[in-house]
Amino acid sequence: MSRFLTDKILKLKPYVPGEQPKERQYIKLNTNESPFPPSEKARALAKSELDKLQLYPDPDVKELTAAVANEYGVKSENVIMTNGSDEVLNFAFMAYCDESRLAVFPSVTYGFYKVFAAVNGINYKEIPLKEDFSIDVNDYIGVDGTVFIANPNAPTGLTISLADIEKLLSSNTDRIVVIDQAYIDFGGESAVKLIDNYDNLLVTHTFSKSRSMAGARLGFGIANKSIIEDLHRIRYSTNPYNVNRTTAAVGLGAILDKEYFEKNCAIIKENRAFTESELKKLSFTMTKSNANFVFAKHGAISGKDLYLKLKEKGVLVRHFEGATVSDYIRITVGSYEEMTAFIQAVKDILKEISQ
Repeated sequence: MSRFLTDKILKLKPYVPGEQPKERQYIKLNTNESPFPPSEKARALAKSELDKLQLYPDPDVKELTAAVANEYGVKSENVIMTNGSDEVLNFAFMAYCDESRLAVFPSVTYGFYKVFAAVNGINYKEIPLKEDFSIDVNDYIGVDGTVFIANPNAPTGLTISLADIEKLLSSNTDRIVVIDQAYIDFGGESAVKLIDNYDNLLVTHTFSKSRSMAGARLGFGIANKSIIEDLHRIRYSTNPYNVNRTTAAVGLGAILDKEYFEKNCAIIKENRAFTESELKKLSFTMTKSNANFVFAKHGAISGKDLYLKLKEKGVLVRHFEGATVSDYIRITVGSYEEMTAFIQAVKDILKEISQ
């Protein structure tokens, strides 16, 4: 670090992304990416923009915004397009938290929440999960602060119901509740339908998972008009051209190609069920995931050791060091062939440690 760095940034613990190693070819089940490429329609639209890259993109991303609004049954004024859902989440931390307003989120959840709080100089409160890793919304009822809940949660894959979200929203109408729906297309019920009834709700989404665009960086937020205006105020004060031409085009294609999207989501769900079934046969225990990953542990081997042994065999999964989750590994659901290879690697490891 240089001697010029401020104390605030010096103390920052950055978010640690999943490994992206280049030293060998891995079966990559560690970063919740889709095993499928963007659709042909999406790629064709992206290519059509390549000859216009000398020109700035539309700062309002009007065509894509309208398509997203139509897909989710809202108006364009209810949608903001961002550089991944991370950007709209960061905007929410900037807009609705400060020295006097805490950020409140579960103790086991998306790791970027702590980073967003720290980099923006915001105090935060972590609320422990229940013993089964579920979120009890009653724990948030009396807490004053902006609430951030990933639903499905990461890395557990568990969801809370719309009734619970409404309970949270109505318990304190003077605070914002952010529902991060990065994985909602794989299970659970979207909270978007609640925005007309609750002006304190912000719902965030990403194209990274179910729409095969992790490398393009595209996300969005849906809320009532006034909240979207708040977020645009920050966007125009930081980076008004936050969504580039090719990303906007491939995003439009991804929204319009609904058949491809639905087919891929169905395959992921099938492969998730297959993986869970096979792991149960091998005496694993796991949460009931509604996401594109499985969160599992085995009594005969620690999560870290299993992660390391899988890596030796060319299979990457994610392991977290936190005390409550260190026995587990998180396995992204890939293609059937990838999941079959993963299961075989696990069988080999369990056989090796039993000898």
